[in-house]
Amino acid sequence: MRLAIRARSTGFTAADIERALTEERSLVVTWLNRGTLHLVCSEDYPWLQPLTTPRLLTLNARRLSQEGVTPSLAERGVAVIERCLAEEGPLNRAQLGERIASADVPTKGQALVHVLMLAALRGLTVRGPIIDGEHAYVLVRDWLGEPEPVDRDRALGALARRYLAGHGPAGERDLAKWAGLTLRDARAGLIAIASALDVRADGLVDLASRAAAAPLPPPRCAACEPHPPRAATRDQLRTGPRAGPPSPPRCDATRPCAFPFPPFPPAVQPTWRWTLATPLTWPRWS
Repeated sequence: MRLAIRARSTGFTAADIERALTEERSLVVTWLNRGTLHLVCSEDYPWLQPLTTPRLLTLNARRLSQEGVTPSLAERGVAVIERCLAEEGPLNRAQLGERIASADVPTKGQALVHVLMLAALRGLTVRGPIIDGEHAYVLVRDWLGEPEPVDRDRALGALARRYLAGHGPAGERDLAKWAGLTLRDARAGLIAIASALDVRADGLVDLASRAAAAPLPPPRCAACEPHPPRAATRDQLRTGPRAGPPSPPRCDATRPCAFPFPPFPPAVQPTWRWTLATPLTWPRWS
Protein backbone atom coordinates (compact mmCIF):
# COMPACT_ATOMS: atom_id res chain seq x y z
CA MET A 1 0.00 0.00 0.00
CA ARG A 2 2.73 2.45 0.99
CA LEU A 3 4.70 1.57 -2.14
CA ALA A 4 1.64 2.15 -4.31
CA ILE A 5 1.23 5.65 -2.90
CA ARG A 6 4.92 6.37 -3.18
CA ALA A 7 4.89 5.47 -6.88
CA ARG A 8 1.95 7.80 -7.55
CA SER A 9 2.77 10.85 -5.43
CA THR A 10 5.49 12.98 -3.92
CA GLY A 11 6.02 14.52 -0.52
CA PHE A 12 4.32 11.81 1.56
CA THR A 13 5.91 9.60 4.20
CA ALA A 14 4.80 6.27 5.65
CA ALA A 15 3.88 8.15 8.82
CA ASP A 16 1.53 10.40 6.81
CA ILE A 17 -0.33 7.38 5.46
CA GLU A 18 -0.56 5.71 8.85
CA ARG A 19 -1.86 8.93 10.40
CA ALA A 20 -4.51 9.26 7.66
CA LEU A 21 -5.65 5.69 8.28
CA THR A 22 -5.49 5.69 12.07
CA GLU A 23 -5.96 9.20 13.44
CA GLU A 24 -7.65 11.24 10.71
CA ARG A 25 -9.75 8.35 9.35
CA SER A 26 -9.48 10.01 5.94
CA LEU A 27 -8.37 6.80 4.17
CA VAL A 28 -9.76 3.27 4.28
CA VAL A 29 -8.98 0.00 2.52
CA THR A 30 -11.64 -2.39 1.25
CA TRP A 31 -12.68 -4.64 -1.63
CA LEU A 32 -14.04 -2.58 -4.53
CA ASN A 33 -14.16 -2.51 -8.33
CA ARG A 34 -12.91 -5.85 -9.69
CA GLY A 35 -12.74 -7.51 -6.28
CA THR A 36 -9.29 -6.29 -5.31
CA LEU A 37 -8.35 -4.28 -2.24
CA HIS A 38 -8.41 -0.54 -2.87
CA LEU A 39 -7.16 2.37 -0.79
CA VAL A 40 -9.77 5.14 -1.09
CA CYS A 41 -10.69 8.42 0.56
CA SER A 42 -13.24 7.95 3.30
CA GLU A 43 -15.48 10.56 1.68
CA ASP A 44 -15.61 8.46 -1.51
CA TYR A 45 -16.38 5.16 0.20
CA PRO A 46 -20.15 5.72 0.67
CA TRP A 47 -20.79 5.96 -3.08
CA LEU A 48 -18.04 3.66 -4.37
CA GLN A 49 -19.09 0.74 -2.19
CA PRO A 50 -22.71 0.29 -3.36
CA LEU A 51 -21.75 1.13 -6.93
CA THR A 52 -18.95 -1.38 -7.51
CA THR A 53 -19.56 -4.31 -5.14
CA PRO A 54 -22.97 -5.91 -5.98
CA ARG A 55 -21.58 -7.99 -8.85
CA LEU A 56 -18.77 -9.26 -6.61
CA LEU A 57 -21.18 -11.09 -4.31
CA THR A 58 -21.68 -13.88 -6.86
CA LEU A 59 -17.94 -14.41 -7.21
CA ASN A 60 -17.55 -14.33 -3.44
CA ALA A 61 -20.28 -16.94 -2.96
CA ARG A 62 -18.61 -19.25 -5.48
CA ARG A 63 -15.21 -18.93 -3.80
CA LEU A 64 -16.73 -19.57 -0.37
CA SER A 65 -18.35 -22.73 -1.70
CA GLN A 66 -15.03 -23.87 -3.15
CA GLU A 67 -13.42 -23.37 0.26
CA GLY A 68 -16.09 -25.46 1.99
CA VAL A 69 -18.01 -22.56 3.51
CA THR A 70 -21.74 -23.11 3.09
CA PRO A 71 -24.16 -20.14 2.98
CA SER A 72 -25.22 -20.80 6.58
CA LEU A 73 -21.59 -20.94 7.75
CA ALA A 74 -20.83 -17.74 5.85
CA GLU A 75 -23.74 -16.02 7.60
CA ARG A 76 -22.43 -17.22 10.95
CA GLY A 77 -18.96 -15.94 10.13
CA VAL A 78 -20.23 -12.48 9.18
CA ALA A 79 -22.32 -12.35 12.36
CA VAL A 80 -19.21 -13.19 14.42
CA ILE A 81 -17.25 -10.43 12.68
CA GLU A 82 -19.96 -7.85 13.29
CA ARG A 83 -20.47 -8.84 16.93
CA CYS A 84 -16.77 -8.96 17.82
CA LEU A 85 -15.97 -5.61 16.19
CA ALA A 86 -18.94 -4.02 17.93
CA GLU A 87 -17.94 -5.40 21.34
CA GLU A 88 -14.13 -5.27 21.13
CA GLY A 89 -13.35 -2.54 18.62
CA PRO A 90 -10.70 -2.83 15.86
CA LEU A 91 -9.31 -6.34 15.31
CA ASN A 92 -6.73 -7.57 12.82
CA ARG A 93 -7.10 -10.52 10.49
CA ALA A 94 -5.50 -13.07 12.82
CA GLN A 95 -7.66 -12.00 15.75
CA LEU A 96 -10.84 -12.20 13.69
CA GLY A 97 -9.71 -15.55 12.32
CA GLU A 98 -9.48 -16.97 15.84
CA ARG A 99 -12.96 -15.79 16.72
CA ILE A 100 -14.48 -17.04 13.47
CA ALA A 101 -12.81 -20.43 13.86
CA SER A 102 -14.13 -20.71 17.44
CA ALA A 103 -17.62 -20.51 15.93
CA ASP A 104 -16.84 -23.60 13.82
CA VAL A 105 -16.62 -21.63 10.58
CA PRO A 106 -13.84 -22.84 8.23
CA THR A 107 -10.83 -20.52 8.08
CA LYS A 108 -8.20 -22.68 6.39
CA GLY A 109 -6.80 -21.82 2.96
CA GLN A 110 -8.63 -18.85 1.50
CA ALA A 111 -11.82 -19.39 3.49
CA LEU A 112 -11.05 -16.68 6.05
CA VAL A 113 -10.22 -14.11 3.37
CA HIS A 114 -13.53 -14.64 1.62
CA VAL A 115 -15.57 -14.53 4.84
CA LEU A 116 -13.89 -11.20 5.63
CA MET A 117 -14.56 -10.10 2.07
CA LEU A 118 -18.24 -10.95 2.38
CA ALA A 119 -18.58 -8.69 5.41
CA ALA A 120 -16.88 -5.89 3.48
CA LEU A 121 -19.02 -6.40 0.36
CA ARG A 122 -22.12 -5.99 2.49
CA GLY A 123 -20.85 -2.62 3.63
CA LEU A 124 -20.31 -3.73 7.24
CA THR A 125 -16.52 -3.46 7.55
CA VAL A 126 -13.42 -1.77 6.18
CA ARG A 127 -9.76 -1.88 7.05
CA GLY A 128 -9.07 1.21 9.09
CA PRO A 129 -6.37 1.85 11.70
CA ILE A 130 -2.86 0.45 11.92
CA ILE A 131 -2.44 -1.10 15.38
CA ASP A 132 0.90 -2.58 16.44
CA GLY A 133 1.95 -2.67 12.78
CA GLU A 134 -1.16 -4.64 11.72
CA HIS A 135 -4.05 -3.31 9.64
CA ALA A 136 -7.22 -3.69 11.69
CA TYR A 137 -10.83 -4.17 10.59
CA VAL A 138 -13.54 -1.85 11.91
CA LEU A 139 -17.28 -1.47 11.52
CA VAL A 140 -18.17 1.15 8.94
CA ARG A 141 -20.89 2.63 11.12
CA ASP A 142 -18.46 3.06 14.03
CA TRP A 143 -15.51 4.33 11.99
CA LEU A 144 -17.17 6.49 9.35
CA GLY A 145 -20.70 6.95 10.62
CA GLU A 146 -23.95 6.05 8.89
CA PRO A 147 -23.70 6.71 5.13
CA GLU A 148 -26.04 9.13 3.42
CA PRO A 149 -28.26 8.01 0.49
CA VAL A 150 -26.42 7.80 -2.82
CA ASP A 151 -27.67 9.23 -6.12
CA ARG A 152 -26.69 6.38 -8.43
CA ASP A 153 -26.60 8.45 -11.64
CA ARG A 154 -24.36 11.09 -10.07
CA ALA A 155 -22.14 8.37 -8.63
CA LEU A 156 -21.74 6.71 -12.04
CA GLY A 157 -20.80 10.07 -13.54
CA ALA A 158 -18.26 10.73 -10.79
CA LEU A 159 -16.70 7.31 -11.31
CA ALA A 160 -16.49 7.82 -15.08
CA ARG A 161 -14.84 11.21 -14.57
CA ARG A 162 -12.30 9.78 -12.12
CA TYR A 163 -11.49 6.93 -14.49
CA LEU A 164 -10.92 9.19 -17.49
CA ALA A 165 -8.78 11.55 -15.40
CA GLY A 166 -6.36 8.73 -14.78
CA HIS A 167 -6.79 6.44 -17.79
CA GLY A 168 -8.32 8.44 -20.65
CA PRO A 169 -8.82 8.34 -23.52
CA ALA A 170 -10.93 5.22 -23.19
CA GLY A 171 -14.20 3.61 -24.17
CA GLU A 172 -17.23 2.32 -22.34
CA ARG A 173 -15.87 -1.23 -22.30
CA ASP A 174 -12.63 -0.03 -20.73
CA LEU A 175 -14.55 1.68 -17.94
CA ALA A 176 -16.78 -1.35 -17.39
CA LYS A 177 -13.80 -3.69 -17.14
CA TRP A 178 -11.82 -1.43 -14.81
CA ALA A 179 -14.68 -0.65 -12.44
CA GLY A 180 -16.42 -4.03 -12.50
CA LEU A 181 -19.61 -2.41 -13.81
CA THR A 182 -22.09 -3.66 -16.35
CA LEU A 183 -21.73 -2.15 -19.80
CA ARG A 184 -25.07 -0.43 -19.27
CA ASP A 185 -23.80 1.30 -16.12
CA ALA A 186 -20.56 2.30 -17.84
CA ARG A 187 -22.54 3.93 -20.64
CA ALA A 188 -24.77 5.71 -18.13
CA GLY A 189 -21.71 7.09 -16.37
CA LEU A 190 -20.27 8.49 -19.59
CA ILE A 191 -23.65 9.93 -20.61
CA ALA A 192 -23.90 11.68 -17.24
CA ILE A 193 -20.72 13.66 -18.01
CA ALA A 194 -21.22 13.94 -21.77
CA SER A 195 -20.92 17.74 -21.72
CA ALA A 196 -17.41 17.41 -20.26
CA LEU A 197 -16.15 14.94 -22.88
CA ASP A 198 -14.39 15.12 -26.21
CA VAL A 199 -15.14 12.31 -28.67
CA ARG A 200 -12.13 11.27 -30.71
CA ALA A 201 -12.11 10.05 -34.29
CA ASP A 202 -11.38 6.49 -33.10
CA GLY A 203 -14.52 6.48 -30.95
CA LEU A 204 -12.76 6.85 -27.60
CA VAL A 205 -13.64 9.68 -25.24
CA ASP A 206 -11.59 11.86 -22.94
CA LEU A 207 -12.10 14.78 -20.61
CA ALA A 208 -12.26 18.01 -22.60
CA SER A 209 -10.45 19.86 -19.82
CA ARG A 210 -7.42 17.57 -19.86
CA ALA A 211 -4.11 19.29 -20.55
CA ALA A 212 -2.08 17.96 -23.46
CA ALA A 213 0.11 15.06 -22.40
CA ALA A 214 3.85 15.55 -22.44
CA PRO A 215 5.56 13.71 -25.31
CA LEU A 216 7.07 10.36 -24.44
CA PRO A 217 10.87 10.19 -24.37
CA PRO A 218 12.51 8.20 -27.18
CA PRO A 219 13.09 4.53 -26.36
CA ARG A 220 16.48 3.72 -24.94
CA CYS A 221 18.77 1.67 -27.11
CA ALA A 222 20.53 -1.23 -25.40
CA ALA A 223 23.65 -0.76 -27.56
CA CYS A 224 23.98 2.99 -27.08
CA GLU A 225 22.82 3.20 -23.46
CA PRO A 226 23.22 -0.19 -21.76
CA HIS A 227 20.76 -1.16 -19.09
CA PRO A 228 22.00 -2.31 -15.68
CA PRO A 229 22.48 -6.10 -15.59
CA ARG A 230 19.14 -6.89 -13.95
CA ALA A 231 17.86 -9.42 -16.49
CA ALA A 232 19.53 -12.39 -18.08
CA THR A 233 20.65 -12.19 -21.69
CA ARG A 234 19.20 -14.37 -24.41
CA ASP A 235 22.22 -16.69 -24.30
CA GLN A 236 21.88 -17.19 -20.56
CA LEU A 237 18.17 -17.89 -20.79
CA ARG A 238 18.74 -20.37 -23.61
CA THR A 239 21.60 -22.38 -22.19
CA GLY A 240 22.00 -21.40 -18.55
CA PRO A 241 24.65 -19.46 -16.62
CA ARG A 242 27.59 -21.60 -17.86
CA ALA A 243 27.22 -20.77 -21.51
CA GLY A 244 30.12 -18.33 -21.51
CA PRO A 245 30.05 -14.57 -22.03
CA PRO A 246 26.76 -13.14 -23.26
CA SER A 247 26.42 -11.93 -26.81
CA PRO A 248 26.71 -8.15 -27.24
CA PRO A 249 23.42 -6.24 -27.62
CA ARG A 250 22.27 -5.37 -31.09
CA CYS A 251 20.96 -2.03 -32.24
CA ASP A 252 18.42 -1.91 -35.04
CA ALA A 253 18.11 1.67 -36.22
CA THR A 254 14.73 0.95 -37.79
CA ARG A 255 13.38 -0.53 -34.58
CA PRO A 256 15.08 0.86 -31.47
CA CYS A 257 15.65 -1.64 -28.71
CA ALA A 258 12.80 -1.67 -26.19
CA PHE A 259 14.09 -4.50 -23.98
CA PRO A 260 17.33 -5.19 -22.11
CA PHE A 261 17.87 -7.96 -24.67
CA PRO A 262 16.26 -8.66 -28.04
CA PRO A 263 13.32 -11.10 -28.17
CA PHE A 264 13.88 -14.71 -29.12
CA PRO A 265 14.05 -15.17 -32.92
CA PRO A 266 11.79 -17.90 -34.31
CA ALA A 267 14.65 -20.39 -34.57
CA VAL A 268 15.87 -19.85 -31.01
CA GLN A 269 13.53 -20.73 -28.17
CA PRO A 270 14.36 -21.35 -24.50
CA THR A 271 14.59 -24.97 -23.45
CA TRP A 272 14.47 -24.52 -19.66
CA ARG A 273 11.37 -24.51 -17.50
CA TRP A 274 10.60 -23.54 -13.93
CA THR A 275 8.67 -25.63 -11.43
CA LEU A 276 7.79 -25.19 -7.79
CA ALA A 277 10.75 -27.41 -6.92
CA THR A 278 13.24 -25.26 -8.83
CA PRO A 279 15.39 -23.11 -6.49
CA LEU A 280 15.11 -19.39 -7.18
CA THR A 281 18.75 -18.76 -8.05
CA TRP A 282 20.24 -16.28 -10.50
CA PRO A 283 23.53 -16.40 -12.41
CA ARG A 284 26.37 -14.31 -11.06
CA TRP A 285 27.44 -11.37 -13.15
CA SER A 286 31.13 -10.69 -13.62
